[in-house]
Amino acid sequence: MSKVLLYGNLLCPYCFAAKRMLKQKNISFNEIRVDKKVSLKQEMISKSGRFTVPQIFINEYHVGGYDDLVDHAKTGKLEELLRL
Repeated sequence: MSKVLLYGNLLCPYCFAAKRMLKQKNISFNEIRVDKKVSLKQEMISKSGRFTVPQIFINEYHVGGYDDLVDHAKTGKLEELLRL
């Protein structure tokens, strides 16, 4: 089973949209709130190379943000990654 990890914060509309999409597709995920602890935001930046939220990972693969998640879903790459 694939491990889905979403770095986000409380007030981010794109985080809400990404979580809604994952829930609608019945994809379980763990959320790390980077607004609670600076070290978690640094961890996200280090792993993704990006400063914005959400940042989504499937296993060790960096999907990217919400728009990237949508693109992966449209092309079938999301389902492919979840089968690994």
